[in-house]
Amino acid sequence: MSKKHGILDGLNEEYYQISRDILGSFNKFRPPLSIFYFKEDVARITPYYTVGERLSNEQVEELGSLTDQGLIFVSRDDHPVYVKHISYQLDLVLVDASLQEKEIADIFKEAFTRRMKEFLEQPVKAVLEKLWADLMVLTEYLYVDIARSRALGRRLHEEHNLENHSVNCGFLGLALLGRMFGGDGFENRISRKEFDRLTAGLFLHDMGMTKLPAFLREKDKPLQLDERAKVNQHTKAGFEMLTRLDLRFAEIEQCVTQHHERINGSGYPLKSAKQDFPGRFCAVVDSFCAMISKRPYAPQKGYLKAATELAGDGRYDKAITKALQTFLVVDLKMKP
Repeated sequence: MSKKHGILDGLNEEYYQISRDILGSFNKFRPPLSIFYFKEDVARITPYYTVGERLSNEQVEELGSLTDQGLIFVSRDDHPVYVKHISYQLDLVLVDASLQEKEIADIFKEAFTRRMKEFLEQPVKAVLEKLWADLMVLTEYLYVDIARSRALGRRLHEEHNLENHSVNCGFLGLALLGRMFGGDGFENRISRKEFDRLTAGLFLHDMGMTKLPAFLREKDKPLQLDERAKVNQHTKAGFEMLTRLDLRFAEIEQCVTQHHERINGSGYPLKSAKQDFPGRFCAVVDSFCAMISKRPYAPQKGYLKAATELAGDGRYDKAITKALQTFLVVDLKMKP
């Protein structure tokens, strides 16, 4: 048993212990999931509120007091409901000590998939501000312990669309940063501002694709030369969007403009062999995430096969592709 209130050890295997902040985020009289109370005298969890009912004023007041005492829980069986609820108020992950890393990763996946969809459908400053606020929650969560990013790397979307690809690149990129620069002293290898901006660049690198007709993005046959030329303009379109959004940070610009450049000068739009680190890094992440997803115009590849192909391709940074292979084998425990 835990010393506090005699609460049973292992209780968090089945229940979340919620805080006043989490409770306050629920509907006051009709919380979205059932609530349980730990009865100290019998050392047992009992139902306090069942979803669909309505709490009285007296119960609302009592519930707050019991929550402050650490006696109120919600079932982990309601994890999908909890994930969706917290994903709308993402900063709550920073105050809920009962959430496990894998559960927080689920919340981030839900939140960013929805938020990226909103932004890509309406890439204006007001929507960007909401996305940016959520990105800062994510970077705050990871900057203190970059090893937490491994759980994100296990939660990539399989189906390819623009928002899923953006989330995959963000998650995989952060996990790969953890592999390359993790361990003690992460904050000495990359500043918080650099980390914030590189994270944003990974999520936003393909924003220029929103300027293309949907039929071009989703075409299941090889592109014609004029269609390919239009697609290749998305890096320029993305850069122009950054200007309109007043989002002119070097790390973000380099992700947006350089993720299709290659170190042997064979990429586009400039065919430049010179890439800054964010550009070289995003190039590997972007290609890998495209290769492992179910696209209408190309077969899906296994993670290790895709990473092996990139490692053998002289157009990509060797140190980054090697780190990607190491991440998959060491951190995700994938077997060749």
